[in-house]
Amino acid sequence: MDERTVILNELAQGLRPLGQGVESFEALSSEDQFEVLRDLGGHCIQARATVEDGPESVRLAGIRPTHTPAVLITRGQLARQLTKIINLPQDERVKAFRLMVALLRVADKRRRERFCADGCTHAWHQLLTGADAEAATA
Repeated sequence: MDERTVILNELAQGLRPLGQGVESFEALSSEDQFEVLRDLGGHCIQARATVEDGPESVRLAGIRPTHTPAVLITRGQLARQLTKIINLPQDERVKAFRLMVALLRVADKRRRERFCADGCTHAWHQLLTGADAEAATA
């Protein structure tokens, strides 16, 4: 896993504060922001996100249901809507980032509960294990 993938998964799993992720995202160039959103979209699809995850994702993201990314995420055909969200104008990108991290959180949580409850080999599910977990809670 590359560093960006690790950070995005840590954000989605609550292992890294979302505020820290937003600050880092805002500091990126426009091109890099686009790449992060594109990667997040891919992770959401891989985690089997659904349109039904939209309302909970909006709530977790802390954005209004009337914000453009929130409206799009609940309109059906998730892959198509994620593409639209990724391509929103610059002034919508932070909201899109917050929403997509939340969407990954919701979808990955469900995936863990259904398919990985008895353990798995997904590298992104092994980010905080063993000694790391003890250090994080100390």
